[in-house]
Order: sequence, then structure tokens, then C-alpha cells
Amino acid sequence: MNHNKIEVNPKIMFGKPVIKGTRITVEQILRKRAAGLTVNEIIRDHPHIKQEDIFAAEEFAADCLSREEIILA
Repeated sequence: MNHNKIEVNPKIMFGKPVIKGTRITVEQILRKRAAGLTVNEIIRDHPHIKQEDIFAAEEFAADCLSREEIILA
């Protein structure tokens, strides 16, 4: 797992993971993608990020979820 494009700093966005050098959270990226926005639409809205930043956010989220423990009731 190489998450060099993602930053977690308690002084930035309350410590939520963000695209490094921005205040755009991984959560914001995921919510935009879930709402159906394309990578190009997100970049149009945030021209200072790149396609690889969006993919890094998705990979970061997937890696976080892969470590979650699932408890079956």
C-alpha cells in the first residue's frame, strides 16, 4: 500500500484523509463518484487535482475497508 498522495494531518480537515496539498477529503471524492460524477467532472470542479489523485483516494478507501473486521450476527 503506497498512499503517498493521501495525507492525514490533525490540523487539516480535522484529521480526515485528504489529497495531499489540498483540503479535498477522500470522503468528498468517494461521495462525488457515488453520485455518478466522472473523474473528468471532478477534475473540472477541482482543477488543481489530477486523475491519479482520484484513483489514489479510491485505493486508499478500498485498503481501509479491506482491514475492517466483519462480524456476522
